[in-house]
Amino acid sequence: LVLSNSTALDLLLSKLLQNYLEQTNSSAPSQGRGGNSLEIVYVLLMVGLFGFFTVGVMVTNLRSRRAPDPYDTYMDTDLWHRKDREQFQARIMENYKLCCVFENQLVVEQPGAQIPEEKSP
Repeated sequence: LVLSNSTALDLLLSKLLQNYLEQTNSSAPSQGRGGNSLEIVYVLLMVGLFGFFTVGVMVTNLRSRRAPDPYDTYMDTDLWHRKDREQFQARIMENYKLCCVFENQLVVEQPGAQIPEEKSP
């Protein structure tokens, strides 16, 4: 009689569960907590799953950052984008050349002149 893997696993798990229940039922309360290997296996299993999940998320995040986005690559090499940028810079320079500052001679500070005082009546 050949058992499938799932049947063998079910039998193994059921035997482990029966042995565990027999140990917990037969143990005296004064014995306290003995070194129960199933608790350790459970904790190690949970820590392992959490670690596996965390490492998977980190690796996925790193791989996605390395791969260049095809749309961004297209936009960097796009000739129209460069022409628009050149035209924008040309407009800025043209506006800068058209700018001028008018100086009001009446308002300019004159350190030698005194401010007239108002005479009180």
